[in-house]
Amino acid sequence: MTRSLRLMLLCAASITLAAAGQANDSQVQNLLGLTFADTADLALGAPVAAHVTLRRARPLRAEQALGGPPGHSRFLIEADLAALIRGEPGTPAQIRFLADFPNDARGRPARLQRGSQWLVFARSVPGRPGELQLISADAAIPYDAVTAERVREIVRAELEGDAPPAVSAIGRAFHVPGALPGTGETQIFLQTERSQPISITVAREAESQPRWFVSLSEFVDAGASRPEPDSLLWYRLACFLPAQLPAASFSDAREHAQAIQRDYQLVRQGLGPCPRNRSRR
Repeated sequence: MTRSLRLMLLCAASITLAAAGQANDSQVQNLLGLTFADTADLALGAPVAAHVTLRRARPLRAEQALGGPPGHSRFLIEADLAALIRGEPGTPAQIRFLADFPNDARGRPARLQRGSQWLVFARSVPGRPGELQLISADAAIPYDAVTAERVREIVRAELEGDAPPAVSAIGRAFHVPGALPGTGETQIFLQTERSQPISITVAREAESQPRWFVSLSEFVDAGASRPEPDSLLWYRLACFLPAQLPAASFSDAREHAQAIQRDYQLVRQGLGPCPRNRSRR
């Protein structure tokens, strides 16, 4: 699905939801098509996340919208803050931001309804209280309770003291063979943006299925478990670990390269894919 088509669907969704007043949660999710990773990309990438009510949408003249995508019109949006999910205390009750929306079938600017509800992912404009800048072209989406609650859960998880850090690279990987053929333990250390420790352990024991777990401290937590799907830890790993382990990670353990690569693929398979439906712009 192209970005333009996706934005058209989102515009249509806002009009539909405003007209209907209420919608079934699953219907809304299907309409927006946001995966957990899509929502996490927005929630974690935006210093400000807010639920707003549209007060006024004023289309700008073409010369005021230079750089916008073809077939779109740029709007100055004025909105009332319904709930601040993430942001600085003291955020004004009324906010403004620019947004591009696809034109209608006749090439005219879209009609955005006063009173429609939106989720906005943005950053503050320094020195301009109440003025926001969207973090991407699709960072103003029609409000629905399911997505809003998911955003809150992701933000809460990130703010917890033991929150999993963002992974920046693969560190060193080591393997210790066991006493019996096919047994042993592999440890893969990850590099993080804030230099917080995180490691993955794969343990293979005789006559049992291999198991793997993640430790978020300097010490290996043998009692830890796999990350739950659609959790912050799952997102940090499934959405950012490379498909293949870099050779530099086991340059000091080349004699165990095959075992390390095998165990890394076990982890990748256990995490599963990280589906996304929106462009990350």
